[in-house]
Amino acid sequence: MATILITGSSDGIGRHTAQVLAAGGHRVTLHARDERRAEDARKAVPAAAGVLVGDLSSLAQTRELARQAVAAGPFDVVIHNAGVGGGQRAPELTEDGLERIFQVNTLAPYLLTALMPVPARLIYLTSGLESAGRARLDDAQWRARPWDGMQAYSDSKLYDVMLAFAVAQRWPGTLSNAVDPGWIRTRLGGPQATDDLPAGAETQVWLATSDEPAATVTGQYFKRRTSLTANPQAYDEGLRERLLALCAELTGVAMPA
Repeated sequence: MATILITGSSDGIGRHTAQVLAAGGHRVTLHARDERRAEDARKAVPAAAGVLVGDLSSLAQTRELARQAVAAGPFDVVIHNAGVGGGQRAPELTEDGLERIFQVNTLAPYLLTALMPVPARLIYLTSGLESAGRARLDDAQWRARPWDGMQAYSDSKLYDVMLAFAVAQRWPGTLSNAVDPGWIRTRLGGPQATDDLPAGAETQVWLATSDEPAATVTGQYFKRRTSLTANPQAYDEGLRERLLALCAELTGVAMPA
């Protein structure tokens, strides 16, 4: 039995992942943005050990979520599943004055990773659109260029792969990987998506629990249990370190060595 935390598990891929893992006898802790979604999560996964609450578009609430996670843990596995899409017609600034997509999709998993005890396995959900991402760390907040919501989303998903790879290099005792779940029919993916929930969850479940040699690797980018080549920028160690430095500057929390 593994102890597992899944962010963004009140609906969609995260909830289905939690349901499969809980049904398999693992101790699963859920996460929701607010109390209403937390109640939805409890009803959907009654076997869960608990639900942590925190809005990832707030640095203060993300820090509080990390505190809750420390109290509820330790966890063998953390699955960073939470995320927002890129449909906005203009940048949306959070209470911290940061661009929302970057803060939720990249900065929040960075901060949680930095503040929580190091687990045995870390899984960061990305997207196939990471291949279109551009690491514009000089303008991650979209202050100096025309807004493009889907580009902002693609960039954030590239940053998630970079984060997974950076953590893998920094903490060789932890298995840290990125997963493209595919285009899944969820509230985020939309009704035109090509795949159903089970396909979107299978790789995370496998990486979280399997002792197969193919699953006990680190610093890889997976889709459908297959290790693929990610955006070339993700393999640039200097670029990854710049991303960590930017996240440390914005959060005031450095990634432990």
